[in-house]
Parts: sequence; C-alpha cells; structure tokens
Amino acid sequence: MFVTTAGRTNQQMIEKAIESAKHLEVPYIPRQKKSIHQLQKETNSECIVVGKERLELFHKDAAQPFFFHPNSAMFRIKRLARGEHDPFAEASQLTNGMTFLDCTLGLASDSIVASYLVGGEGMVTGTEGQKFLAYIVREGLKTWDSELPLMNEAMDRIKVIHSGAIDYLKTLPDNSIDCVYFDPMFEDSILESDGIKALGRFALYEDLTKETIEEALRVSKGRILLKDHYKSVRFEQYGFHVFRRKTAKFHFGIIDK
Repeated sequence: MFVTTAGRTNQQMIEKAIESAKHLEVPYIPRQKKSIHQLQKETNSECIVVGKERLELFHKDAAQPFFFHPNSAMFRIKRLARGEHDPFAEASQLTNGMTFLDCTLGLASDSIVASYLVGGEGMVTGTEGQKFLAYIVREGLKTWDSELPLMNEAMDRIKVIHSGAIDYLKTLPDNSIDCVYFDPMFEDSILESDGIKALGRFALYEDLTKETIEEALRVSKGRILLKDHYKSVRFEQYGFHVFRRKTAKFHFGIIDK
C-alpha cells in the first residue's frame, strides 16, 4: 500500500496524503504526473489517492476505486424525520441516549441511522478488521457533506474501530451496550453500486460463530440484532426471533436479554 494525490493536486492535498501515509505507516509517493495504473505497476501495490473531496482506495487489479458514500442512509433519515417507517429502526428499538455496536460496519449505512436515532447523548461504534477500509470510512464519516445537518452530526459522532468484531467484543465489559448488531450480508447490498464494487476486493468476511454470539450476549444489556437473507439458517442456528417481511430479501432477527 502507498498513498498519493489526485492528478490535479495542491499543497493541501499533498499535506493530507503525507499525513495519511504516516498514520497508516505506508509510503507516500508523489504523483509527478504519472497515472495511478503506472504507479501501481511500478510498486505492484494497492494505493490510496487523496482527492479534493474524497479518498479513493484502488486495488492493484481493478480500475474502479472504493470510496465512502453513505448509501441508503440519507433517504432513510429523511423518512424518519417525516415520521415514516424504517425496518431497522423498528427492529433495533433505538432511542435517544442508547449505545449501539455495529460489528459489520461496511459503509456504515445502518450505523448512521443508529446514530441519528440515539442522538448526541447516545454512542455508536463500528468495527472494521481491514485497516485501510476502516481509515477510508472513518475519514468519510467526518468529511462527507450530506447537506442535512442532522445527518452530518450523526456521521461525525460514529466511532470507527479497526478491529475484528470478536476481538473488540472481548475487550468490552458485561452488559455495556444496549444493542449489538450483525449484518453478515452487508456486502450484497452495497456491491450493487458501481462506484464501490472495489470494496469486495478489500473486505474481510467474518462469518458468525457460536463464540461471537456468546460474546455479544455477554456484552449486550438489551438486544442482539441480526440482519440476514430471508433464507439464512443463522436465525434458527443461534436462536433469533425473526421479524419476517413479505417480499423483502432480508429479515431482522432479535435476541433479547
């Protein structure tokens, strides 16, 4: 991995690229009018490109970069603000001041909605085991302008942890989180977007295990929430009560303490 800047760069972007490279402990390579493809060929490496408005993560075997986008969160928050229904909000039962842990952060779409629901007095944390994805999403949550002040505030409040889910769960005290969330199929929903298909080349896919569920039960003081494909065997395997939704590709399952 290395960090460089967009083709049309400026001093601010160069400084950001150097700062990012130092934070990630990878080299900074000046662009020097070379194409991304040329730099990657010379280094045989993935790279992060610092642009004027966003960071882009390029896999060495793909032309399409991964970049942060809040995905469905924007229109969902608009609907919630109008008092309309959201299946995740109903299943999570999150209210002002509650704590939420997203063990499968992805692009943080559900975490953004969760942060909106719990407000400034609540706390939302998401785990991501791949450090470059964690960095891109953490930076994106701080800098993306949705033009909705409430959503910008919700994104800014989310704490992104570079860690595998079970490793992070093991560091938490008993009964310390109101809702622990798993979405093992998150990649299915976001890979439909051309602009972020490269995520699939970087993402670490951790399947749910008995140990993970046991840790989540220990940590949760209220609810464990699972979003999964409607045909998934995980609901029955781990004892989730399922909210079935007609015509939906996925259902929510809950375990209440």
